[in-house]
Amino acid sequence: MNAKVNAKKEAIVAELKERLQTAKGAVFTSYKGLTVAQDTELRRTLREAGVSYHVVKNTMTRIAAKEIGLDELCDHLEGTTALAVSAEDAVAPAKAICEFMKKNKLEDAGILTLKAGVLDGRVIDVAEVKALADLPSREVLLAKLLGSMQSPIAGTVNVLQGVIRNAVYVLEAIRKQKEEQASA
Repeated sequence: MNAKVNAKKEAIVAELKERLQTAKGAVFTSYKGLTVAQDTELRRTLREAGVSYHVVKNTMTRIAAKEIGLDELCDHLEGTTALAVSAEDAVAPAKAICEFMKKNKLEDAGILTLKAGVLDGRVIDVAEVKALADLPSREVLLAKLLGSMQSPIAGTVNVLQGVIRNAVYVLEAIRKQKEEQASA
């Protein structure tokens, strides 16, 4: 029986290592006092954002973290711990959890709190998780980038149009002058 238990624990550690290594973004939370309705709503919100959310055992998570070189994560693994992970979007876990906490006023009540995060293979603290959550969405950032790239082009086009317009005015003035000279 002991071999079965150890094999099960090893599988859990392997799964946690896999999640943390492939995660672009991950957030660890404490969920003490979260009601079933709140937990269900949180899980639905995270699922819609493409984030997986699981309650994790601190001991297993410590082992997994040490094995993949995230030793500083161990300091944050006390009490109830849940892990929100996204393999596609580094910002999604932080943004979804922080928005849920604000919407339901859970952080002030100490019900759902941030512990730490993992961003592209390095541990980040609560302040960095919150800063990550405050970033604009990928689409907004891309729109801003395109706008800033188009601005110089639009300026150049306007300058060139002005040059062409001025050349047309000069040619028109020369034409009028030649007509006046021909008629005189």
